[in-house]
Amino acid sequence: MRYAALRGNDAMVSILITTYNSANVLKTCLESVLQQDYPDREIILVDNASSDGTRAVLQEFERECGQEFERECGGKFERRLRVIYNETNRGFAAGQNQAIAQAHGDWLFSLNPDVMLKPDFLSTLLGAARSRRIGALCGKLLRWKPGASDERSHTIDSTGIYFLRNLRHMDRGSDQMDRGQYERRELVFGATGAAALYRRIMVEDISAGGEFFDEDFFAYREDADVAWRAQLMGWSCLYVPEAIAWHVRRVTPERFRQLPEEINRHSIKNRFLMRAKNISASLYLRLLIPITARDLLILGYCMLLNRRLLSGLSLFWSKRESIREKRRWVQSHRRVSESELVRWFDNHPHSIPADSRG
Repeated sequence: MRYAALRGNDAMVSILITTYNSANVLKTCLESVLQQDYPDREIILVDNASSDGTRAVLQEFERECGQEFERECGGKFERRLRVIYNETNRGFAAGQNQAIAQAHGDWLFSLNPDVMLKPDFLSTLLGAARSRRIGALCGKLLRWKPGASDERSHTIDSTGIYFLRNLRHMDRGSDQMDRGQYERRELVFGATGAAALYRRIMVEDISAGGEFFDEDFFAYREDADVAWRAQLMGWSCLYVPEAIAWHVRRVTPERFRQLPEEINRHSIKNRFLMRAKNISASLYLRLLIPITARDLLILGYCMLLNRRLLSGLSLFWSKRESIREKRRWVQSHRRVSESELVRWFDNHPHSIPADSRG
């Protein structure tokens, strides 16, 4: 593995990676992390009881990187690289929260193990973070098909998150060929959690009950929940097209029927959980027709084609006390008016030129 220098006087970035059966992509991801040209960073890895060889990759990474990190960091190995091995699969949200609790950085970089970064990804994002109102940043993610050919495509994976009027959240530009249509720095609703850079001050500001990523989600949609909560509290997300990475997209709307039932159950549960926490009564009424139409479509699919997915609603109901407490916290801490927020819920991706809000 190659190593970039770790010395520097810039703000520290904590790179946070939660793994679960990620052996086939993890080494490439870690290589790209080590090759970042941003100097001051630490790496915190959390493994959720993988059974596919991921732990062997992590142990090799510790052995190979430990001495190098000690030399580069003046003996501060524990400060720069830590690997946590969970005995059970606690989920992505809890794993990332574990990493956050260990992090020293001024910026927290949530990274999926199936992402490969260009060497200047972090430095490009941080160079764009001039306004204190920017709480999150994201780059341009393109599709990656790992394997013998290691295909890095020009198909867009994400240029930020947006919401439709029916509360379905989407990735801007997903499945489009990259022809330069997303080359402007813009404020977007939020960053996809595959490669999202968060300002620590924002993380602390919007964490409800000590949780930045809501652990009731377990996995899936937690990045959209974070984005919604951040918007409610007045934080902005900046899309920086010069920062480029490649992502293996496993969960797409088109593959819904082929996905494991556990994923789809969590997806259904989290759709209703996110809404219950974050939406106001007035916004819900304003969007009532498209929301109801989407709900009926989901319920109809479950009733007619796969009744086992109705257990996702049972999971949601089982979290009702926790949801009630978190909703109370979110709504009592919101700082943004309804008129400011409603523009983000549209059937076309909404964005704001980065220079229009200072």
